[in-house]
Amino acid sequence: MLRQIRHIAVVMLCLLFADELFAQKQRRPTSTSHHRGRFKQINISRAKAKVVCPIFEDSQYPYHGIGFKVGDPFAFTYKFYASSNFSIAIDAGKTASGLYSKYYRENFDNLTQPDTLDQSIEQGIEYLGHIVEEDWVLEGKVLYQRDAGKLLKGLQWYIGAGLQWRSTSIQYEYQLDISFDRSEIFTFDESFVTMGPTAVLGIEYSYFTIPISAFMEIEWYTDVVEDPGWSRLQGGVGLRWIF
Repeated sequence: MLRQIRHIAVVMLCLLFADELFAQKQRRPTSTSHHRGRFKQINISRAKAKVVCPIFEDSQYPYHGIGFKVGDPFAFTYKFYASSNFSIAIDAGKTASGLYSKYYRENFDNLTQPDTLDQSIEQGIEYLGHIVEEDWVLEGKVLYQRDAGKLLKGLQWYIGAGLQWRSTSIQYEYQLDISFDRSEIFTFDESFVTMGPTAVLGIEYSYFTIPISAFMEIEWYTDVVEDPGWSRLQGGVGLRWIF
């Protein structure tokens, strides 16, 4: 996951450099038009270029954004920019299952407690490992955003809240002592659905010469269905194409 985040950071830096190079090119003296022989060359002034860039002009709302987010979860993301201050985001994808390995390991211990298995059998079980077969996430958030003042033109901060739904299927492998000198390896599958509220804090940059928005956010999620009270910090970085 760290390698994916680094890749996104590189893309963001490339976009920033491209934006600066384009802006420098626009600063060169331009004229409405001139002739070279029989050919006519038309130059677009910087003022006209601003009609399409930067994005998020107050007179052009609403906007739509579609793209991807890398982190936890890794997801496709859609954002509806209803106004300059309010938006709705929907993310759908998969969790970073490796970050939950300890939790799933502890879940095996809970599944093999005496109240779920015979006492004598439970004492002869040894955890060997698990495989996450699926771990899907769907979440929707309502966001409130504001310009980040004079810190950086095109930069916004936002906060919000929403609801997250998760569906997980895991196959556990364990060793069972059959007798004093004999043991066998077994597997069993466990599936569960969790749901709960989520809160988000993030920043978004959109002052590119192309209709791209880059964002970084951190979320807090708590389960209220399968394991009430269990909570987790999540987050990631991503890009959206704005139209």
